[in-house]
Amino acid sequence: MHTLFLLNPTAGKTDCTQQLPQQINAAAARAGLAPEEYTIRITTHAGHARELARAAAAGAQQAGEPLRIFTAGGDGTFNEALTGAYGFAGTAVGCLPYGSGNDFLRTFGTREEFLDLDAQLAGGAVPIDLMQTNLGLSATICAAGLDAQVAYGIPKFRRIPLCGGEVSYLLSIVEQLCGHIGRRVEYTIDGETFAVDCLMCAICNGRTYGGGFCAGPEAQPDDGWLDVFIVRKVGRLTIAKLLSMYKNGRHFQNGQLVEAAKPYFIYRRAKAVTLRAADGRGPIIATADGECAPCEQVRVEVQPLAGRVLLPLSAYQRFTAKKAGVK
Repeated sequence: MHTLFLLNPTAGKTDCTQQLPQQINAAAARAGLAPEEYTIRITTHAGHARELARAAAAGAQQAGEPLRIFTAGGDGTFNEALTGAYGFAGTAVGCLPYGSGNDFLRTFGTREEFLDLDAQLAGGAVPIDLMQTNLGLSATICAAGLDAQVAYGIPKFRRIPLCGGEVSYLLSIVEQLCGHIGRRVEYTIDGETFAVDCLMCAICNGRTYGGGFCAGPEAQPDDGWLDVFIVRKVGRLTIAKLLSMYKNGRHFQNGQLVEAAKPYFIYRRAKAVTLRAADGRGPIIATADGECAPCEQVRVEVQPLAGRVLLPLSAYQRFTAKKAGVK
């Protein structure tokens, strides 16, 4: 087995390439990996992690050798590598959380567990579902509406002097709340078509997005289903209450919406979801694992057990024990 580490120097607030290579070398030695059994590469541009992962996975498949890929960065870097490894059965992808959001890991464990290099190298691979979307492959959540519009608006505020990440985020929120809130959207969910005035929606394979918004608190990434949450259009005074409930995952318990959420949320389990604007106001803004773009139509389809991901030892043991208990 070969192990490839892909380090993104631009992810998060600090450059992980300054100290992480030395830490990887020390952890590899403790795990008994010889220098020729692992490689450290630094990504240099958008899409580079995908290119490196695909080339390594193809080479490993040709050699008949299993491959582990660990990405040091955020969800975007992880998703690039996962996309590059897609279709190569002998390759699994894990993440070292050095980005700003790191939502993928929240479905399985804590940031501290995933930062533990010894635990990562002692862990194992598990199969999970993936989502095929307009914006590419996704392991977590595809969202559209107000939240995606906020994310889409952040870059223009970052170009303003002294507007860092948090300030840009707040300014984008203010801009959206001062504008036209809500869209008339037509949904087709496993053949059922309906239109609704909505604030936003989240199509969940994982549990969180946006740096910890718990949209799908009970989503299972290996059950072959998507959890779909549609938030109805509400007034500005109600938005704060809904967002608090939504952020903390209090809108959904024991497989159903809680009573307080029922007037505002629509919930479905699905294999495929399509949505498009039905109000003549142009494309819908959608986001998935760091990618954000206007779309005439958003389509999401589950790909059962199409990906293999690496979990640190404690998370791997919990995940496999739970699956054994289900069976």
